[in-house]
Amino acid sequence: MNAIKDAIKSGRTVVGTTVTPDIDVSILAGAGYDFLLFDTQHSAWEIKQLRPSIETMRGKPAAPLVRVAANQAYQICFALDAGARGIVVPMVNTREEAQAAVRACRYFPAGNRSNAGVRGEWGEFKTYRDYMDAVNNELIIVPMIETNEALENLDAIASVPGVDVLLVGPSDLSIELGVPLDYQCDIYQRALDNIAATAAKHGVVAAMYFIPPGMDPNFYVEKGFKFFTMPWAPWATAGIQNALSGIKR
Repeated sequence: MNAIKDAIKSGRTVVGTTVTPDIDVSILAGAGYDFLLFDTQHSAWEIKQLRPSIETMRGKPAAPLVRVAANQAYQICFALDAGARGIVVPMVNTREEAQAAVRACRYFPAGNRSNAGVRGEWGEFKTYRDYMDAVNNELIIVPMIETNEALENLDAIASVPGVDVLLVGPSDLSIELGVPLDYQCDIYQRALDNIAATAAKHGVVAAMYFIPPGMDPNFYVEKGFKFFTMPWAPWATAGIQNALSGIKR
């Protein structure tokens, strides 16, 4: 029902990419990524305008995930109504904030999501309750770990029922740790080890929002991170150049 949830549960490394309003989402949705991330916090996406782009992904292997701009129920509701299969919530610092995000994602009695009719191409159901239960169980909920406060409360956040992934915001976390964008230093790497160990302890997935430039993704996979984004443009350019090189010109 939600292929990305199945992939996470299987222990497979899940790779996606971020998408912006100026590209053809449908092409990337069929290119082999596990998910496409619509970032309404730091890109030009307007959350109430996501639905047409997400609908172009219908029947494609990649799942639509949305990063909301803040941990606010109305933003989460807009993203879910647009068809998101997963919600990424920035700056989650406490257990209570993680619980609030989960409640906003789930229908009653597991949460307080407002109903807008069947949304998100979840399939056919005998009853409406079956639909709501399926969405409650299958949706991916992803709090972001980006601050010293979040690190202090890591166990409490990871133990919240409904949390599937702990997603590191690399730049913000490095700034909070006093080592801005120094992704290879011991202070930063020790924090990542702590996050990976805590995620494993609670049966959730450790994730990176992006792999720092010049670093091998497999370095993070071996560290225990099984969910991250990779930039699509360099790969697309390399593929085009490779195809052109085979033509006599």
